[in-house]
Order: sequence, then C-alpha cells, then structure tokens
Amino acid sequence: MAEKLSAIIVDDERLARQELSSLLAEHPEVAVVGEAGSVASAAALIRLEDPDVVFLDIQLAGESGFDLLAQTAYEEHAVRAFEVNAIDYLLKPVTADRLKEAVARLGKFGRAESGKPSSLTYQDRLFLRIDGRVTFLPLHSIKYITAARDYSDVHTDRGEQQLVQKSLREWERRLPSSHFLRIHRSTIVNLEFIERTEPWSNYSSLVYVREVEEPLVMSRRYAAKAKELLG
Repeated sequence: MAEKLSAIIVDDERLARQELSSLLAEHPEVAVVGEAGSVASAAALIRLEDPDVVFLDIQLAGESGFDLLAQTAYEEHAVRAFEVNAIDYLLKPVTADRLKEAVARLGKFGRAESGKPSSLTYQDRLFLRIDGRVTFLPLHSIKYITAARDYSDVHTDRGEQQLVQKSLREWERRLPSSHFLRIHRSTIVNLEFIERTEPWSNYSSLVYVREVEEPLVMSRRYAAKAKELLG
C-alpha cells in the first residue's frame, strides 16, 4: 500500500478492542485512529475521522453492527461497494495469522476513493442488502443468478431466492470466470452445480442444475464458451 489506511475498531468489549488494536500494531500499513463500543459512538467517530477501514463486530450489546450502516455515510456509498466485495469476515477470537490475511486483502481492495472495485474470488463473502437488511453470503453458495430488470435474483444452495439491487452485467464483470458462466442474456450459473447439459431447439441447450427442478436455458450465443469450459 502506498499510504497507510486509517481504521477504527467497533466492539462492545473493551478487552476485545485492545486485543485487536494490539494485533494491528504489527501492521504498519494500518493506523488505528479510534475505538467505539456502541453504534451511536461508532457513528459519531466515523463522521469525525472518515476512516478507510472499520473493523466492526456484528454482535454488539443489544445492537447489531449492521445498524451502524444506517447511521453513517456507509449507507450511501460503502454498502454499495461492499455489495460486490466484502473485504473479509473474521471470527473471534482473531488470530495474528488470520488478521494478516485480512490486512493483505485490504491491500488488494485498495482505498475506497479509488472507485475501482476489485475482482471477486470464489472464497469471498458478499455483503448484500436483502429484503431491507444486510447480510454476508458466501460466493460459493450461489447456484445461479437471473436478471430481474435492473435487479437480479440470486438463487442459493439453501433453496433461497434473494432479490439484489445489482444488474447481471455487474455480476458478470465481478464474478470469477473460472466458476461462473453466463449462459443466457438473463442467466449466470455456477459451474460447480451443473449436473449435465442437453441439446434443445434452435441450437440452444438445457442446463440441469443440482436440486433445481426446471432446467435453465443456454442460448446459442453463449454455447461456444460453455462447451470450452464444460468440455
């Protein structure tokens, strides 16, 4: 990183904040500029410091860390960035090695003001707004995505269908091509979940997805690339 990233730590446990701050001290590329123990104090601190990074505990005393998003500028711009790239998700207690990985990912993501989103990897978790709430969704749990005007429906391996404010074109730009394939102007599918394909009419094909009753349609336009990837 060319410059230090300013960071704040939000956790309702003082000892947890101290421990994470101590671990971060080993990473000169990150400068902790403040700590907060509640949503209200964190919101005030974010407005004051305008940090590059927030280490946010999801479970605060009587609150959710996600509640913070509605009280800061993150609701306006950062969440839209996170919708296609959760930087990382750390499980407590945080270890030095795991934090090192997270800081390395910060370097890949770059500063928020660059405005250039980084590519996703298959192990990423997406930070999505779903049904008025925000949540983490493992990328590898997505079976397929279908277009819904300017939105898209994300279908998961748990049988969920989630409407997301993101176009199929945006998904295609960010998803790893090693695992996700556009098979139709309205469909992207996870290669890991494809069981088989069968010829259909007008040089198109039917794509059978694991535990999905109705097959998806692969148009002629995308057949050549699909054949290359699927063998």
